[in-house]
Amino acid sequence: MAGIGLKAGGITFATVLFAVFAALAGLAGIGQLQAAGIALFAGAAAFGAVWLSIRWMIEARFEALRKLMRAITEKQFDDLPELQSKGTDEIDEMLNEVAKAAETIEQEFYRLMRLENYRKEFIGDISHELKTPIFAIQGFVETLLDGALEDENVNRVFLEKAMKNVTRLTILTNDLMEIAKLETGELKSHIKPFYIADCVQEVQDTLQYRATEEDLTFTVQADEQDCRVMGDRNQLRQVMVNLVENAIKYNRPGGRVTLRVQSSPENDKKVQILVEDTGIGIAPEHLSRVTERFYRVDKSRSRGKGGTGLGLAIVKHILESHGSSLKAQSVPGEGSVFSFCLKKA
Repeated sequence: MAGIGLKAGGITFATVLFAVFAALAGLAGIGQLQAAGIALFAGAAAFGAVWLSIRWMIEARFEALRKLMRAITEKQFDDLPELQSKGTDEIDEMLNEVAKAAETIEQEFYRLMRLENYRKEFIGDISHELKTPIFAIQGFVETLLDGALEDENVNRVFLEKAMKNVTRLTILTNDLMEIAKLETGELKSHIKPFYIADCVQEVQDTLQYRATEEDLTFTVQADEQDCRVMGDRNQLRQVMVNLVENAIKYNRPGGRVTLRVQSSPENDKKVQILVEDTGIGIAPEHLSRVTERFYRVDKSRSRGKGGTGLGLAIVKHILESHGSSLKAQSVPGEGSVFSFCLKKA
């Protein structure tokens, strides 16, 4: 179509020029044969000039357009041509629109690839998390049925181990259901004012025994005892429990865990909650991914400690529903600090 347009334009211009030269030749008294020769030569030259100029102006841009469309069709986004045209006609507008569409398609293509990889990783992780306790329970039950049930010294130990894995499955199932509700917006946050110091004290009462079992010192420091914040008390209590549990889990004997409440250094209308530990720390390359579902810095250690890999993902979604976000700082070998802010009531 472009070639037909170029030729038609050149022929039209050449025909008009031929007629003009023929008329001028007639007025000048030149013979008809000579006039026809001059006009024919002028027309041919005009056709060539017009054809070449239009070809140079248009065909290169149509070629860029073809390359763009081919790259999009073949999903070869690294081969997208660079547009050199700086004109403002309809062809340039079309080129710019196609180029923008290519960029949008490229971004969406890679986003879908990341989602697909994430889906595969999620399926692999959840399969492992389900299989491990299920196989353990199956093994204990089979051993009991094969005769160990009659041995009082063995059956209780095996039943306790089976029960421990049942508990692990229950926790995993509950976490999966909760994060699914959080991500779909099914689980709503009931925002009301409450005393943050009371909630923090509940967290300490709940987890103090865990810290003692791990030979850790767990302390609470609430600078503003009478301060009330806006939020869903139960959800925010879970946030603090999850953060403190991680601080205990990835700590070392003789270490410390501190749950601190203080005024936000950036906004006096907010309260900052911090969970500090003297644990193993997190390397910088892992820090930005710790809130991903099932992401583990040290998989063997995490699974050995019995975690589901969903705790910080749940924390992230709860805080987002409160208009807040989780901040993390860590130094490998020295410890970590996780913090978030809440509005004062």
